[in-house]
Amino acid sequence: MDAERARLTEARVSKSAAWRKWGPYLSERQWGTVREDYSEGGDAWNYFTHDQARSRAYRWGEDGLAGISDDQQRLCFALALWNGRDPILKERLFGLNNSEGNHGEDVKEYYFYLDSTPTHSYMKYLYKYPQPPYPYSDLVDTNRHRGKHEFEYELIDTGVFDDNRYFDVFVEYAKASPEDILVQLTVDNRGPEPATLHALPTLWFRNTWSWGDAAPRPALRQAAAGPAGSAITASHPDLGERVLYAEGAASLLFTENETNTRRLVGVASRTPYVKDGINDYVVHGREASVNPEKTGTKASLYYTFEVPAGGSRTVRLRLTDAAPVTNGVGAAFGDAFDGVMQACRLEADEFYASVVPSSLDKDAANVMRQALAGMLWSKQFYHYDVDRWLSEHGADPFSQRRQAPRNGHWHHMHNAHILSMPDKWEYPWYAAWDLAFHVLALSLVDENFGKQQLDLMLHESYLHPSGQLPAYEWNFGDVNPPVHAWSTIYTYRLEKARHGRGDLDWLERAFHKLLLNFTWWVNRKDRAGNNAFEGGFLGLDNIGVFDRSAPLPTGGYLEQADGTAWMALFCQNMLEITGELAMERPGYVDLALKFAEHFLWIGSAMMHAGQNVGMWDEEDGFFYDVLRLPDGSAQRLKVRSMVGLLPLCAVTEFDGKLMEKYPPLRERMRDFLTKRPELTAFIHNPGELGHGGRRLAAVLNERNLRRVLATMLDEKEFLSPYGIRSLSRYHAEHPFVFRAGGQEYRVSYLPAESDTGMFGGNSNWRGPIWMPVNMLIVRALLQYYLYYGDRFTIECPTGSGRQMTLHGVAAEISRRLGNLFLRDASGRRPVYGATRKFQEDPHWRDLILFYEYFHGDNGAGLGASHQTGWTGVVALAMHLFATRTPEQMLERGKSLVGETAHQAPPTAASTRGRRS
Repeated sequence: MDAERARLTEARVSKSAAWRKWGPYLSERQWGTVREDYSEGGDAWNYFTHDQARSRAYRWGEDGLAGISDDQQRLCFALALWNGRDPILKERLFGLNNSEGNHGEDVKEYYFYLDSTPTHSYMKYLYKYPQPPYPYSDLVDTNRHRGKHEFEYELIDTGVFDDNRYFDVFVEYAKASPEDILVQLTVDNRGPEPATLHALPTLWFRNTWSWGDAAPRPALRQAAAGPAGSAITASHPDLGERVLYAEGAASLLFTENETNTRRLVGVASRTPYVKDGINDYVVHGREASVNPEKTGTKASLYYTFEVPAGGSRTVRLRLTDAAPVTNGVGAAFGDAFDGVMQACRLEADEFYASVVPSSLDKDAANVMRQALAGMLWSKQFYHYDVDRWLSEHGADPFSQRRQAPRNGHWHHMHNAHILSMPDKWEYPWYAAWDLAFHVLALSLVDENFGKQQLDLMLHESYLHPSGQLPAYEWNFGDVNPPVHAWSTIYTYRLEKARHGRGDLDWLERAFHKLLLNFTWWVNRKDRAGNNAFEGGFLGLDNIGVFDRSAPLPTGGYLEQADGTAWMALFCQNMLEITGELAMERPGYVDLALKFAEHFLWIGSAMMHAGQNVGMWDEEDGFFYDVLRLPDGSAQRLKVRSMVGLLPLCAVTEFDGKLMEKYPPLRERMRDFLTKRPELTAFIHNPGELGHGGRRLAAVLNERNLRRVLATMLDEKEFLSPYGIRSLSRYHAEHPFVFRAGGQEYRVSYLPAESDTGMFGGNSNWRGPIWMPVNMLIVRALLQYYLYYGDRFTIECPTGSGRQMTLHGVAAEISRRLGNLFLRDASGRRPVYGATRKFQEDPHWRDLILFYEYFHGDNGAGLGASHQTGWTGVVALAMHLFATRTPEQMLERGKSLVGETAHQAPPTAASTRGRRS
């Protein structure tokens, strides 16, 4: 067992081995969030701005550059920088708010998560800091005046990186023990001339004492200062004592993490030393802005050094709970420091050697490792006591006199945990369905953290009493796709495959909470009681003809093909879970039958072939949303989109072991099917046995599966060189147009950014490639393959004359997804499009950003640039097809899910995946 796996084991079995206590838990943007919004109208972006962030104490969390904190974010450490030219210290990442960007909010910085182990025993981060003045006003003004049909104006477009006049600032963390953290800051000057950098490693306490709780104030104090090094002690009533050691000569600057009300509103601050005191000292030379007594709740070690052209400077620090050294600050460093740092680097390499398949080449291995590093860096302490927040807004759950701006029905929520974020700048809050995808990739490296994340969403302080899962902080009551059960059974099977036995008690606890959520869906989203579900936007933002979460301009309502497909898959996942439970706990047998029957009702409703209008269009061989009008009429909204592909994903293979163990169950199921032949008249018949005696729960029978696949695999429709598009390219020349109330509603193929403001205008589901739904399609194809085996082949791409098995199609889509990030034959990465710096510069070209979504034709990255969360599942795709052959999949089925073979025979995929 390697050192990192030993730490993971130790952390799992011993509460005293708190290897995860310290980690990258700082947000990268706390300003502009719902939590910090106390405006009357809920205008979070403008209530707390980036300009205010340096001067205003946060209520619910902290942010910083390359920072860490403890798991309750009591004590924080991060880096501040100044190039001598900027108007402010670089203490946090800058970006545009939703109204400033022509495509919504967008971070305007270049930073990279280079490495991290699951316990954060080793982490590495890179920030690229321009030497010319940072162009704050230029970025705001230029983007604000660009239209939605124009490209975003990025930092690299401003010219600040011309002639390589910038610093590469590397920050490394290494743990000598759970409470002894080594920090190494390395600054490389990439420019042609010497340049001066001001570096301020900063330690501070989250402000927990200013909010009326009579909480004691913690304290930072200077313990030592001299040419050899400095030390700051940190005393906190709950966290205890810590010491931050710093090597070399530095000035120690102290202030308070308190709001500068004089700057913000012209009222005297309640303390003479305030949050931006260190900024004012460094940038404006105001000596009176820092505390000469060398004490406070925020402190920086102020280094100034000139870095020669092409040269480098290093600063070493150490944050520890060990007693202060008595033989000088230098004792905290020396050769022992270098030894620990190097050992942690090597242990990280050793760990990833056991995760990244050896069959991947160097470039692919680098992509996979950075994907996983980004997911691990994207953990954040998320703190939100909704009841208190609502109370502070004057909202009372038992009174209607004052309404909350949002989340008024979520008083039960009190979140204060480490959560996996979609993107710690653009989306520094959790989203339920994003999190389910995060867990798939995180479980490659830390299955226990994955389980804990799933547990949190089902905890009583998250799950609504009605059974609804929270969506995201802008509106917890919005509806995300119900993928939690799928992630749960995946995680259980992975653990079972790795360790020989799954955590059945954990699965059972999750099941009962998931049952509440399932019931919520059935009671709230099946308006007519006919098993055709609504759901609103369901995470697909602008994909619909209308805003699917708002009242329709026509009146009436939508029966949604995606909402109904999600519920069909939810049934299958609950059937899988009850099947696992029933193998050892017979009380779950009846529930297994219940979910099997419920799936059939839903599947039959999707393929409705009666006189009324259903979601399946027999002429087109595709699914569409159905608009039900107040006069009783109905019509399909014939947009060929991901909405119509998701029913393909409502498929799960079953091995029949449950029926073998409980023969009466087989008889009861057979009796049900005999009495209800209409339920299987148009869907796949679950009684038909497939490869190896397997059974299949699927909405699509073989005939209709072939029809949908022919459309999906057509390069003139959905199949892009880089995955499956969210909207068919057919709509580029044939937009869907709907008229109602004198207004025209149009859906056209938009391969890049959105051209509307729907859902903030900061994402686009009308053409680009999205990783999570692509991975659902890959999963579905493999489920079909386990049932049909090699006898089912399909032309891929459609019209190419090349026949592939369904495994071959899944592998081909995964290959295309991976190619987003890999160098092509010309050495270029599609994700970076025409940005020459990223394509050609040796200090940029191997740094990978995992964007939110990708151009439907050329693969360029779009949207949030650090959406490693669900885009990071590309690591799972790379791992899957590098470690499993088609033969192994057919032989072992789903039991293979968690096994960690590292080298598949190189010709396996080609020999079984494709037929000529």
